[in-house]
Amino acid sequence: MKKKMFKVYILGILTGLVNGLFGSGGGTLLVPGMIFLLGVEEHKAHATTISIILPLAIVSTYIYYSSGVMSLNVTLKVAVGGVLGGYIGAKLLNRIPSNILRKVFAVFMMIAAFRMVF
Repeated sequence: MKKKMFKVYILGILTGLVNGLFGSGGGTLLVPGMIFLLGVEEHKAHATTISIILPLAIVSTYIYYSSGVMSLNVTLKVAVGGVLGGYIGAKLLNRIPSNILRKVFAVFMMIAAFRMVF
């Protein structure tokens, strides 16, 4: 049990670090980390990631805003669409088979990685 708790805390620290440094990206660590390190089922890993990212985003938002490096105008406008997209995505999650979900997530991560490198 101690080994699993160690993995949980390390995953949390790495996720917070990535989220704090890059403003996002915690989910790209959390989803595979929960699936492969902790043995969490894929749908639960995706759903749980969202609830973990929320407090990280709140803390990061406070720090970014108080440092003056955040555009509140853009944030509010994009957040409106994000709430709608989040609602639709959450409703669709349980309708997508795990094997398809894994492939779509992998393709999304590869595209994001490619765009970051080039």
